[in-house]
Amino acid sequence: MMTHTSRNNHATTAARLALLLLCFLTLTPLSAKKKQRTMQQAQPVQPVILSENNAKRFNYFFLEAVRQQQQSNYAAAYDLYRHCLDINPSSPEVYSALSDFHSALDDKQGMLDCMRRAAELCPDNDTYLEKLGEAYLRTHDYDSAIEVYEELQLHNPARTDVLNTLVQLYNWRPDYQKAIEALNRMEAIEGSSEDLTFYKMQLYAQLGDKKKEYNELRSLMRQHPYDYNYRVMLGNWLLKNGKKKDALAEYNAVLKKEPSNIMARMSILDYYKAEHLDTLAKEQTIQLLLSPAIEQDSKMLLVKQFVADSEADPSIDSTQVLDIFRKMLALPQPDARMAEINAAYMAMKKMPQDSIDKALEHVLEIEPSNVNARYDLLDAAYRKKDLDRVVMLAKPGTEYNPDNIGFYYFLGVAYYQKDDHDSALETFRKGVGQTGENSNKNIVSDFYSIMGDILHEKGLVEEAFAAYDSCLQWKADNIGCLNNYAYYLSVIDRDLSKAEQMSYRTVKAEPKNSTFLDTYAWILFRQQRYQEAKVYIDQALANDSTVSAVIIEHAGDIYMMAGETEKALDFWKQALQKGEEQNAVLEEKIKMKKYIDNPSNP
Repeated sequence: MMTHTSRNNHATTAARLALLLLCFLTLTPLSAKKKQRTMQQAQPVQPVILSENNAKRFNYFFLEAVRQQQQSNYAAAYDLYRHCLDINPSSPEVYSALSDFHSALDDKQGMLDCMRRAAELCPDNDTYLEKLGEAYLRTHDYDSAIEVYEELQLHNPARTDVLNTLVQLYNWRPDYQKAIEALNRMEAIEGSSEDLTFYKMQLYAQLGDKKKEYNELRSLMRQHPYDYNYRVMLGNWLLKNGKKKDALAEYNAVLKKEPSNIMARMSILDYYKAEHLDTLAKEQTIQLLLSPAIEQDSKMLLVKQFVADSEADPSIDSTQVLDIFRKMLALPQPDARMAEINAAYMAMKKMPQDSIDKALEHVLEIEPSNVNARYDLLDAAYRKKDLDRVVMLAKPGTEYNPDNIGFYYFLGVAYYQKDDHDSALETFRKGVGQTGENSNKNIVSDFYSIMGDILHEKGLVEEAFAAYDSCLQWKADNIGCLNNYAYYLSVIDRDLSKAEQMSYRTVKAEPKNSTFLDTYAWILFRQQRYQEAKVYIDQALANDSTVSAVIIEHAGDIYMMAGETEKALDFWKQALQKGEEQNAVLEEKIKMKKYIDNPSNP
């Protein structure tokens, strides 16, 4: 594939060419049927001679129509323009104005009829001609459009934008020779340029005229004798057209004059690949990757291809690839992309996590705000339960990327698990301050859920319940929040019906979760529905081989109120033995052989 370095001259012309080409690639071809009338078919029109009174009337209504149009009173303006035609049916300015109305209504035929009439009435008016050409384009009458734009170009020989349009129209027809002639006219006005040359080469290629295609490139090379990139382009053209030895001669001639020419060295790599000279191609790739002169975008393409080739070549092992990465990364890096690919390659090769972590740390050294590398490091640290490292990584993440709530989540959870609840609460509060409509609902919901747990632990019950409500607004099925919220409501005998509904959702979601079953049983107990409570507390006991002392004590409470005293005493004694701390209330229950309410019991 031919590569070349872009030039800045004639950028506007090139942009217009590209825009018009994109436009015409989407146009619908004409039918073979000839359209109504072209400029050559237009008949001379005799203007109407107005009396002095009618002339004044016409001017008044025309100016009033313009005023109404400027005030967006389009219906009134349209009627006034139509009235102007009643006074002077040969007014081109009225037909031009009415054409705009039809265009706005997407009435393409009406728009075209009005503009054709305006141009017939005033054939020397370039504004009307140009609007007529645009109308033909909109109605896909490209043959008529060509006639109009050729006429317009005769009136304005220096207008290259008109020639641009003609190039695209002839390219569509297709009439490549005419398109080339239009480009030659542009070149005569603007001078030769790389963009015009390449465009003509494409057209000659369409005509199958390789000689003229080649001559165009030779001409460009002669015009810039000290810009060796053009000679490389010539070599690329030769390589593309099967003249490989001639192409190599051009590349070598350039390198003889300019040994550091990157474009030539890249093209020689293409030559080696085309000739299947794999060893030379590999050597050339490595030289290019280690060259400080190669810009980063090119290196990125090369290294991705090098990695892909190494996967398919058994003679190249991962240690060789990693050695190339090591040497590349020893050079100054303009950004972190190469370091990211190095880390990704190591992960693909399942290198030890410590080695991958070092590679990711290098990414952060180059680009501390790199979100992906920091997340990967955090994930690895969290899986190892290295909470100190999680804090060390997440805290700068909140500083470099303050709007990324994920870092607040990692940091807050780490503080919470380290029992630093004050720092966790402060972190989560900062995190929710960064949330918005597009924030991850799961993360924000968990923010509020953990905040609620911490606030309840601090005795701030109302603030805790407000946090739980916020949690459920973000994610109505956050089962951890539903369970805790329901249980804490039951402990203080508040909104037991609401608590039951929330707790039942957790049991439906995880029917074998002993904690959720215990909560639901306890809420039923607080509602004095003892027989139902027994069913669920039994399930809680059956689904947890290491059931906690709290759940066993709840079982005793439920059985006692259900009238099964001996069973209740047995559960209480088990709970007392299993508990790690002294439980005076439980001891009193056993001694008194009756249930004693203890709302503070967790």
